[in-house]
Amino acid sequence: MTAPAVRGSTTIADKAVRKIAERAAGEVLPAALAGTAKGSASVHGRRASIALDMALPYPAPLSETLRGVQQHVADRTRQLTGLEVTSPHVSVTRLAGHKAGATESAPMAPADAPVPASTRSARRWWSARRAPMAVVVLAAATACAAVTADVIRVHATHHAAAAWRLRVVDWLAGHGPGDLAVTIAALAAAGAGAWLLAMAFTPGRRGQLTLTADDERANIAVDRSTVATLVRDAVGDFDGVEAVRVRPGRRRLTVRASLAFGDRETALRQATDATDRVLADCLLRRTLRRTVTITSEPTWQTPLRTADPACTRAEQKGPTP
Repeated sequence: MTAPAVRGSTTIADKAVRKIAERAAGEVLPAALAGTAKGSASVHGRRASIALDMALPYPAPLSETLRGVQQHVADRTRQLTGLEVTSPHVSVTRLAGHKAGATESAPMAPADAPVPASTRSARRWWSARRAPMAVVVLAAATACAAVTADVIRVHATHHAAAAWRLRVVDWLAGHGPGDLAVTIAALAAAGAGAWLLAMAFTPGRRGQLTLTADDERANIAVDRSTVATLVRDAVGDFDGVEAVRVRPGRRRLTVRASLAFGDRETALRQATDATDRVLADCLLRRTLRRTVTITSEPTWQTPLRTADPACTRAEQKGPTP
C-alpha cells in the first residue's frame, strides 16, 4: 500500500469554500435573493470558518430564519468539502420584500423549538479593523522600504546616502526633546498609539446587534437598520399614525411618530405594544430599552366623545315645566 507521504494531500482553497457557502445560502433564500449572499472563509487544516453577509425576505422571523440558514450552510459545506465547519457567522444587511406570486421562503425552525434565555452579558462581533491596520502597515512599510532601499543602494553602488536621509539625520542631531517640533511629533505619536490601543481593546461593529441562538458556539447578528425597519413598519400600520422615525442604539431604541387623527393615548399604547412585540420577536441577546413618543400633527383634532346617555335623554324630554 502506498504511504500517505507518497500519495500526497488535497488542499481546499479559502475561495472555494467561500463560493460553496454563498451558493448554499442562496439555496434556502427566495429566487430574488439567491445571489445576494456575500462572505469570507478561512481554512485551517481540516477546519473551516465562514462569515456571511446576506439579505433576508420580509416579513420573516429573524432568529428562526437565520438559524435555518446557518444550519444549512454548515451542513452543505461540510458535505461538499469534507471539512469540519463551525457554525457560520451570519449578518443581516437588509430586508427585501417578497415579489408578487413568490412562494419560496427561507427554512424556519419549528415554532415550538425551545430558545434558551441567555443569562450572560451580550456578546458583540469584533471588527477586523482592516482600514486602520492597512493605513498603519502602509505607512510603516513605506518608511522602512525607503530607508532599506537607500542603504542597499549605498552599499551596492558605493554612492553617498540620499539627500533626504542626510537632511533627516542632521535635523534629528540638532533638535532635542525641548524643541516645539519634537514635542508636537511626540504628542502626535502618543495620540496615534492611544487610538490603536482603543481599537485593539474595543469590539467595534457598533451597527450590529447579536441574537440569541440554541448553540452557544453560534454567532448571529442583525444590523440596527433592520430592527428599525421592523419597528417602523409595525408602528406605521395603525390608523392615524403618519411619519415614524426610529433611532436604534446599542442599548436604547427611540421611536417618534406623528398622529394625524385619533386618540393620542390609544395610539401611544398601540405603538408601545407593537415595539415591544417586535423586540421580543427579534430575540436580541441584549434587550433594548425603548422610548416611544407620539406627537400630534398641526391639523389634529380631539376625537368626538360619546355623550352621556342620561344627558341625552334629558335633552330629548325638554325642560321641566
